Amino acid sequence: MPPSAPLVHRTVVPSLFPPPGYAHAAVVEAGTRLAFMAGSVPLDAEGKLVGEGDPVRQAQQVVANLDEALRAVGSDPTRVVASTVYVVGTEPGVLSKVWDVVRASGLLYVEPHTSTLLGVTVLGYPGQLVEITATAVVPERAAARS
Repeated sequence: MPPSAPLVHRTVVPSLFPPPGYAHAAVVEAGTRLAFMAGSVPLDAEGKLVGEGDPVRQAQQVVANLDEALRAVGSDPTRVVASTVYVVGTEPGVLSKVWDVVRASGLLYVEPHTSTLLGVTVLGYPGQLVEITATAVVPERAAARS
């Protein structure tokens, strides 16, 4: 018999303002293995910045890198239960453009999860405009292989 999928309960609280594409809370049943992902950055495999000066292109690269890192630990974007999106900028419009990329990706497209979008002044790499951290469920089958 195949192992059952981890139980994840995502909640949008009816008495709160409806969030645009994410859940207010995600509860993971005890005993589930979680992956706490380091910040995904807009660098290619050679360490070169992708999308210099372009937060949308950088967001696309960050999501692709996060997807690859999640798969490397036996998870995937549909199993993310929490994320934080950091965007260099003070204008809500820039943050909204990056958020549109995140919403269109597998991170929020299949099922919403808890997420926070932040405007910040600087990130770790020269020219970096976007970074995403995430926590994801690692299914039992993948956990057994690790």
